[in-house]
Amino acid sequence: MRKPDGKVVLLGDVNVGKTSLLQRYMERRFPDTVSTVGGAFYLKQWRSFTISLWDTAGREQFHGLGSMYCRGAAAIILTYDVTQPQSLLELGDRFLGLTDTASKDCLFAIVGSKVDLTQEGAVQSQERGEGGPGREGGGSGSPLVPRQVWPEDAVALYKKILNYKMLDEKDVPAAEQMCFETSAKTGHNVDLLFETLFDLMVPMILRQRAEGPPQTVDVTSYRPPKRTRAGCCA
Repeated sequence: MRKPDGKVVLLGDVNVGKTSLLQRYMERRFPDTVSTVGGAFYLKQWRSFTISLWDTAGREQFHGLGSMYCRGAAAIILTYDVTQPQSLLELGDRFLGLTDTASKDCLFAIVGSKVDLTQEGAVQSQERGEGGPGREGGGSGSPLVPRQVWPEDAVALYKKILNYKMLDEKDVPAAEQMCFETSAKTGHNVDLLFETLFDLMVPMILRQRAEGPPQTVDVTSYRPPKRTRAGCCA
C-alpha cells in the first residue's frame, strides 16, 4: 500500500470556513456544516500523485492536535475570515507555532474566506456569474458587511511567516502568489488555491522520492525464519 505523496493541512480559528473550502473543492458543494471535531481528511488524486488534505478543528480545546496533524506537511493553508480581523491575528499568534512540525520546505498559503459576504465580493461574483441561479447580492438573504481584512494584511502575515521560519523571500514563492481570497459558497478561487499548491508541491514530492526510502512495503519479498528443532541451539 502506498502512502500519500504529500500532505496539505488547513489551520485557522473556529468558523472561518476551513471545512467549507475543502468540501467545495472535493465534493463540489456548499453544505451547512458544523464545527470540526479533532480532524478529518480527504485523499485527492492529482495527476500521478496522491495528496492527503487535512481539516483541523479551530476550537481551543483541540488546539494541541494541530502540531500532530502538521507533522511532515508539504503545504499549510492558514485560513481567516475577511470579515473578522481577529481571525487573521489568531493565525500569527496562535496557529503559526503549530507549523514547527511541518516539512522544512513547507509551503504556506494565506487564505481569506467568505469574500462573498462583503459588498465588493458580491459585486464581483455577479460580474463573474458565480453563485448559481437565484443568487442576488449576498445570496440566500445574507446581509452584506464591510470588509475588515485587506489583501495587504495577508501579505504582511506571509512575510511574518518567512521571518519566523528564517526563509529568504528569493527562495520561496512570492506573497502575491500565495495569498488568496476565496468563497466556498460561490467557488471563487477555491480550485485556484488548491491546484496552485499542488503544482508547487510536485518538485518537492519528486525530490523526496529521489532522496528517501521506498514508500511501499513489498510483502511478497518476506521470508519466514527457518524453524529449528526443539531443544537445539539456534
